[in-house]
Amino acid sequence: MSVAYAKINLALVVGPARPDGKHEVVTVLERVALSDSVTVERLPAEGGVQVDGFDGDTIVRAALEELSRAAGGGASFSATIEKRIPLAAGLGGGSSDAATALSQANALLDQPISDRALLRIAAGLGADVPFFLQRGPQLGSGDGSTLVPLPLPGDYHVVLWLPDGQEKRATADIYAAFDERSGAEGFPERRDRLLEAVAQVATAEDLAALPKNDLASSSLTHALEEHGTFRADVTGAGPTLYGLFDDLDAARTAAEALGRRGRVWVTAPVAAE
Repeated sequence: MSVAYAKINLALVVGPARPDGKHEVVTVLERVALSDSVTVERLPAEGGVQVDGFDGDTIVRAALEELSRAAGGGASFSATIEKRIPLAAGLGGGSSDAATALSQANALLDQPISDRALLRIAAGLGADVPFFLQRGPQLGSGDGSTLVPLPLPGDYHVVLWLPDGQEKRATADIYAAFDERSGAEGFPERRDRLLEAVAQVATAEDLAALPKNDLASSSLTHALEEHGTFRADVTGAGPTLYGLFDDLDAARTAAEALGRRGRVWVTAPVAAE
């Protein structure tokens, strides 16, 4: 069994659509300790791919099928997923499950494929998947799958809040709305501001200077701010909000109050292994 961690976008700057239909982005990605569990076993030859524990899965199955093809065909796997990361919440649970399954399954091959080949499979599954094959916080660019490690502080606590009644719209619709409001205007300047801000981060509270999420926002961030967070924003395409706290007791107090209005988790960044 392996742990598949959730992620938050500590910043997300979005630019114009690319020729491949995806949007140019620059994002700061961090793992947090909320997690799923994924177990992969090798099956006898020609057994195909079996996925249990989560009926809604498509990405883990696709990941294992692509790995089998990349390894020359014939490799068969069984995967069991135990879900704890909420679905369609901007926390990357499916992408994390897929990356974790890829890593486990590759280690079970008689001749594992290279890290470079594994990353190619991951990028084909989704822009967030390659991040979960890395360790530590990363700066994502291009469609988000071009990654550079970032030396960010991790000595803070995170409150994740999925408010009642908040449902994620289809990601394609969210990007379409971004285009309709001409959200890409000024992308080079906004990208440069993000890069300048992240270069200045020395302490956890310096993360407050990172620009807010271009793609998704919420008026509910004020509820986290009222409880003392030094940064509140939406992660990914939403609808989950996060608040960063210096003090664990303050984070727990905020979680207790916000828990009356939705699902809440108190967590923390995952130390690089």
